[in-house]
Amino acid sequence: MELILALAIGVLTASGVWLLLRPRTFQVIIGLSILSYAVNLLLFAVGQLKADAVPVIEEGVVLAVTEYADPVPQALVLTAIVIGFAMTALFLVVLMASRGLTGTDHVDGREDSSL
Repeated sequence: MELILALAIGVLTASGVWLLLRPRTFQVIIGLSILSYAVNLLLFAVGQLKADAVPVIEEGVVLAVTEYADPVPQALVLTAIVIGFAMTALFLVVLMASRGLTGTDHVDGREDSSL
């Protein structure tokens, strides 16, 4: 399972970086979104999710610290999802404004006739 998760993170990261290097603005935005998904999976993998672990400390029950589920990775990923959504919305607004002002969606603002 670890190999599949590592491959998924690697493929998402490579795809995101490849799209970030493309000349069109929309491809850059999609690349940033894919890269943020890769980071979310990485945070989950580093957090070592536990099955059948107690999520909340109960009064009167004494358990070792290692028997509790760690809520920090889930909180980090939820925060990253919200920030990623806001970032994507902002980039789409900037993309639409740039397209309206320049008439093209290239990152540098001009069409390359040699491609």
